[in-house]
Amino acid sequence: MGETIGFPEGGDADTAKRQAMMALAARASLDELSPALALIDDIGAVRDVRRPEIGLVMVRGRAGGGGAAFNLGEATVARAAVSLPSGETGFGYVLGRDRAKARLMAIVDALWQRRATRAAIETDILGPVGARLAAEQATTRARVAATKVDFFTMVRGDN
Repeated sequence: MGETIGFPEGGDADTAKRQAMMALAARASLDELSPALALIDDIGAVRDVRRPEIGLVMVRGRAGGGGAAFNLGEATVARAAVSLPSGETGFGYVLGRDRAKARLMAIVDALWQRRATRAAIETDILGPVGARLAAEQATTRARVAATKVDFFTMVRGDN
C-alpha cells in the first residue's frame, strides 16, 4: 500500500509519511478530500484552533536552481488548524484562496495522526488521489514520449 501513494519508508517514518500525506492532500481536490468528513462522525466535534484564513507568503527563488536566493514575489495561501476531541491537532496550508480545502486538509492531517483512522485516510482518501496522480503522470510521459525524436548519425558517402 505504501508504494501506491508514495509514502517513503525508513528514517523518521512518521514525519516522512506525514509530509508525503500532506503533499498528496495538497494536490487533492475538495471532492477527493470530502469523504474524510464521514470519519469524524464517530469521533465528535472538530474544534477550529485557527479558523480558515487567507494571507500572503513570499516566494523565494534561485537563479539556475543553485544561485543566490532572491524574492520572486508573493503568493496567496489559505491556512487552517483544527483539533480533535482526542487531542490531535491538524494543520492545512494550500496555495490560493480555498478556505474550505485548507480546513479539510487540517481535518485529514488530524485524522491521519490518530492510529484508529490512519489506515482509512491512507487507503480510502489518499489512495485514490495517488492513483489519479500516477495516471496523470503516465499520460504526460506517454504524450512526451510520442514527440521524442531519436537522432542518429548517418554515414555519408565519399562525395
